[in-house]
Order: sequence, then structure tokens, then C-alpha cells
Amino acid sequence: MADQAPQQQISLQKIYVKDISFETPNSPEIFFQQTQSQPVVDIQVGIEVAQPNQQFYEVILSVTVTVSLSDKTAFLAEIKQAGLFSLVGFDESQTHYILNSYCPNTLFPFAREAVSDLVTRGGFPQLLIEPINFDAMYQMQLQQQQADEQPATVN
Repeated sequence: MADQAPQQQISLQKIYVKDISFETPNSPEIFFQQTQSQPVVDIQVGIEVAQPNQQFYEVILSVTVTVSLSDKTAFLAEIKQAGLFSLVGFDESQTHYILNSYCPNTLFPFAREAVSDLVTRGGFPQLLIEPINFDAMYQMQLQQQQADEQPATVN
């Protein structure tokens, strides 16, 4: 009998909030502020991967949103949306891609909804975060790593 390669399988075991916070450091004054300027929205996204045991990977998608009005912070919302994933039959490069692209794509809608809910509960208009292309982020990360590994050339 010929050896058969293990069948490739991705299994999502659990989605959960690892950490969540919402701050309005300048309330209630910020609600009374009349401004003609547009709010400044800063969105930071990060991905963490851990392997708590041989069977599962924990992927944590961090989303931090800071909104300012006239140089004052209106609010800061942060969530660490996590998921437990089981991967079977993938080589190292495939596993790395799945954990840094496919898994964050799976978690993002949950994080997006949680941020929108936090902002609304904080007394601000609904905030809809635009979709994020995690595939492009992953490719940029790989290119940056390759560039960092290139030896410096001397002219």
C-alpha cells in the first residue's frame, strides 16, 4: 500500500473575545463640542499567533480605533478577537499563510461588529470599519521580511 498524504483540513473550534475596552477620556465635553472639522480616525490592526498545544492554534486579531475631534480624543475602542483553529495536513509555509491570512479574515467580521457596538454604546454614531485585505497584508509582510534578510550592498 502506498503512503497517503494526510488530507488537508481547517477546523474552527471556537471564536471568543480575549480582551475588549472602550474609553472616552474627554466625555462629556466632547459631546458638546461643535466642530466643522471631520473626525480623524486611526485604525491599527495586528495579528498574534500562538500554539497552546499540538492540536490547536490560537489566532488573535487586534483592532484599535482612535477617533479625534479637534486634537482631542473622542474615543478609543480596542478588541482582541480570538479563535482556536485546528490545521491538519499543511506544510509550514501553508500553515503560516493560513494563520496570518485565512484566520484573520474569519475573525474580522466579529471584531468589526464588536467595535461598532462599542462605539454606539459609547454614545457615538455607528462606526463601520472598511474590509481589510489580509492576503495583501500577508504578502507585504513577506516582502518586508525578504527585504530585511537581503544583505546591504555597497556602491
